[in-house]
Amino acid sequence: MPILAILSIALQIACIVHAVRSGRVQYWPIIILIGSLIGCLAYFLVELLPEIRNSRTTKRVVANVARTIDPEKRKRDIAAQLDVADTVQNRIRLAEECLQLGDHQNARALFERCLSGPFASDPNFLLGRARAEFGLGLFAETRTTLEQLMAKNPDYKSSDGHLLYATTLEALGESERALAEYRVLEHSYPGEEARLRYARLLTQLGHVGEARNAYEGVLKREKTAPAYYRKKERAFFDAAKKELRALA
Repeated sequence: MPILAILSIALQIACIVHAVRSGRVQYWPIIILIGSLIGCLAYFLVELLPEIRNSRTTKRVVANVARTIDPEKRKRDIAAQLDVADTVQNRIRLAEECLQLGDHQNARALFERCLSGPFASDPNFLLGRARAEFGLGLFAETRTTLEQLMAKNPDYKSSDGHLLYATTLEALGESERALAEYRVLEHSYPGEEARLRYARLLTQLGHVGEARNAYEGVLKREKTAPAYYRKKERAFFDAAKKELRALA
């Protein structure tokens, strides 16, 4: 049997199985069976292509490609919307985009503009400003902003904000205070970055035994973590392996 005929039959079977399993209308298997390759093409164009185009994965891939080709496009689009409507929502959208692009100066200015009136103590806006200040290397200002956030919003919880506070203390040379914060984050942070930073700081301070235990704890979690988590945290797991070998 010619290879083309074999491929045609295999494609028909695949399309029919997909149509039946996905609950498509009953006439599709008949169309695919009678129409051969043309039936398969019709099934793809009518049923599968719209589904693929509207899937979250496809939209995410397209957005990532567009960002790679022109990383500033979304920023320009939001800035144009802000020119038309100078709202808090548009300022925040632009500030977040600036943070992603590493434009910390503009991000800080935008968050600052939002911190007025009823939003003067908004914890999310204060955290955004702190992130921008940290990106600018303004560590003292970052700590002041975060402490203002905590004082005015005592019930606010943010793992990322807590990690930023610990990292800021470390950058300011307040190692013992940073260690205390990292110890809390070791058990509460939903990822490996805080644990890796904790192990690194222990190493820098000469607490080799504790650092080894911290690194080994990261690698133990790798063994039992689900696949999606191992993929998401791969860079931290690999760094922990490398740095643990260096300790030995």
